[in-house]
Amino acid sequence: MKKILIILIIIFSTEIGKAQSIDKIVLDEKDDISGYYLAVKPQTEKIDGVLILLPGFGQRAETIFPETKLHNVGYLNNILTIGFSQGAKLYADKETQDKLTNVLKDILKRYKIEESKFVIGGYSAGGTVALRYTELCKQYPDKFPISPKGVFVVDSPIDIFTFYELLEENIENKYSEVAVQEAEWVTNLIKNDHGIPKENIDYYKEINPFSMNKKYGENEKWLKNMPVRVYHDVDIEWRLVNRNQPVSTQSYLVTSELINRLLLMGNQRAEFMQTYQTGYRSNGMRHPHSWSIVDEVECIQWLKKIIK
Repeated sequence: MKKILIILIIIFSTEIGKAQSIDKIVLDEKDDISGYYLAVKPQTEKIDGVLILLPGFGQRAETIFPETKLHNVGYLNNILTIGFSQGAKLYADKETQDKLTNVLKDILKRYKIEESKFVIGGYSAGGTVALRYTELCKQYPDKFPISPKGVFVVDSPIDIFTFYELLEENIENKYSEVAVQEAEWVTNLIKNDHGIPKENIDYYKEINPFSMNKKYGENEKWLKNMPVRVYHDVDIEWRLVNRNQPVSTQSYLVTSELINRLLLMGNQRAEFMQTYQTGYRSNGMRHPHSWSIVDEVECIQWLKKIIK
């Protein structure tokens, strides 16, 4: 089925390109990163559901669509696809929550969508934000505008406590120059934001979607009754050869624990979406940390099924 639909997309790509437009909706002219969102409306006036996509740390909304065909497949399946940037945020703090909430309120009003017709997905830090925001919608339904039907993350570091420890390990072990530079930069960012996680547990446990150590929170309980997916390109050799990073440093160790806990809670719609060598950037560069690890056709079919 996927091959057939991909072929159709390729055949009609010219026509889709002509008909399909990306609308920029500005809500705050003073904020040129998070003060707007991008909308790709479906080919018909009928909108069956909404897919919210969040990019990686510091990336603009415009970076999403060159890296994935989710919006193209959504266009053909009556799905409104939204791109929104949380900016230079690694987690869903109050500022990020408020900005995303304003966007969602505008979508509800502008497109006349039911609050239960939403699925949120995010790449890297965007997935971390998407996961916690989804939990908050279930945890505080009176304070948030939508009731998401599902959520997925694309190679995301969903536990800030574990993530910080792994960054420190990268620095100490000097696995690779690239890994060390990245780790030093991110740890400084976190410390300057709200301090070292283990020294400010009460704050971080409220914005952290999942904790390997349960004493730091069990926010996953809010996902007990909804579809949850985590996507990973589990290419161990690539990480070893190109980054000198062993399995112990990878985010899928944490996300697999999330899925396992949800399964133990009885959530049979919690899924670990493992792929192998599917990660490629739009410039052709091979990298497991990429939007492309999501099978777009299968993902949209999953979305359509759960929003019914």
